[in-house]
Amino acid sequence: MAHTVALGEPTVGEAELAAVSRVFESGWLSGAGPTCREFESRFAVTAGTEHALATSNCGSALHLALEVLGVEPGDEVIVGDYTFPATGHSVVWAGGTPVFADIRPDIWTVDPRAVEAAITPRTVGILAVDVFGQPADYDELRAIADRHGLWIIEDAACSAGASYKGRAAGSLADIATFSFHGRKGITAGEGGALTTNNGALADHARKLHTYGIAPALSREDSTDLPVPSFDEAGYNYRLSDVAAGIMLAQLDRLPGLVGRRGELAGLYQERLLDIDGVAAPIALDDRVHPWQSYVVTLDASVDRGKVAHHLRANGIQCNFGTYASHLQPVYNFSGSLPVSADLFWRHLAIPMHANLSEHDVDRVVDVLTDAVASAR
Repeated sequence: MAHTVALGEPTVGEAELAAVSRVFESGWLSGAGPTCREFESRFAVTAGTEHALATSNCGSALHLALEVLGVEPGDEVIVGDYTFPATGHSVVWAGGTPVFADIRPDIWTVDPRAVEAAITPRTVGILAVDVFGQPADYDELRAIADRHGLWIIEDAACSAGASYKGRAAGSLADIATFSFHGRKGITAGEGGALTTNNGALADHARKLHTYGIAPALSREDSTDLPVPSFDEAGYNYRLSDVAAGIMLAQLDRLPGLVGRRGELAGLYQERLLDIDGVAAPIALDDRVHPWQSYVVTLDASVDRGKVAHHLRANGIQCNFGTYASHLQPVYNFSGSLPVSADLFWRHLAIPMHANLSEHDVDRVVDVLTDAVASAR
């Protein structure tokens, strides 16, 4: 029987094991230690920013971003609708209200026109999402933010290695946040990062991510016994040094992983042209798409559930794309966002990871062709 083609798969091996061994030898395994600081320094270079903070996951980075930007109860944050609900949840955690805005029908990032239409006197900021890694329209969003006195957060959960008009993902907004979950382009299993060029915001986020005090590493070389005091309630949002060691090895791999995913995306694009009822995703020329996921759009006449069943029965893993957040009952959102709502039911994620072979791509496309033909 043919092997199962995984929907997503990390690229890890001896380099990551060696990195973990070095952390073990250092004796500092817990969070916010010297390996975290090394990773932060290198990741800031990757993101094109002055500051980076390693966090427990992207959700905690988003929460920190909203906290240090001063979100309070009654504040509204405009959120790109097509995203995993952690994006909207983070606004709720900070006490604000997420106001979802519809998306572009081609690349699925938030539509700047929908953002401007959603602004009210209570709006304090914009939370844009780089959907499946492809950056949103940050020049247009910045112009809107400047006109209305708003800040911008870039949810770059899927975007390590991406860029927009020559600028790295992570540097495109006032603060950006990344995920290192197992499905992401680089991974430690879990983890995240916050990046910014604003030193005051970075310092406040670092304080809040360690319960509200400076991390222990900052006191390591003291000749007396400094006792920190707490003047605000923070969180335990630190990344362990074990995970940071893995991330250092993953950063070394990043250019090759993004390059390989781009090659695979190109193979898919060519082969999907012959399948009636399936549209390949679009990557715009002015940005680098890291292809965290590869999501096709099925024609409305195709039964997505039947396609998924056929794929899985033949050893091809798949899933829906992501969420039309405004439809989730937790938010009690009353608006109509037709583009996001429509794509929520027609998107299908097929295997995408750097370990795929050309034969795997051919097999996925062959099975998908049969699945679509039988699901009309």
